[in-house]
Amino acid sequence: MEADDYNKLKIGETTRSDVMDAMGSPTGRATFDDNTWLYVSMKQVIVPISFPRVRRQEVVVLTFDQDGILRNLRTLHKDDARYVSMAPGKTPTPGTKINIMQQILGNVGRYNPLSQMSSTYGGSTGPMNSMNGGPGHGGSGNSLP
Repeated sequence: MEADDYNKLKIGETTRSDVMDAMGSPTGRATFDDNTWLYVSMKQVIVPISFPRVRRQEVVVLTFDQDGILRNLRTLHKDDARYVSMAPGKTPTPGTKINIMQQILGNVGRYNPLSQMSSTYGGSTGPMNSMNGGPGHGGSGNSLP
């Protein structure tokens, strides 16, 4: 995305469809506001034996009113970024600890290989649910001439 793309946009005149024609679909939208569109661009440089580094990054934030007219345009750069860190601690998840008896008895009765066979021929559909293929499909193909 180049500056020329969004310099054409006029606050108070440009509509959502004009923005789509000029810049394409937005990279994302604000979480709780469909009227805020985000266009993100980034240029990276590959560094040997390391992770790629961001050379240039821009986020263009477009805000529309309820009628779909552009009301605000902001450009954020790499220097505007706010780095966040992981929160310390753990999130409790109750009910995930099971004892040895629950582990042993928990799967009793869950798997029954014969439950897939529901034919009167004693397995005509078989465990692979093939209706017409090969031996074991209703007796035909297994009988002597």
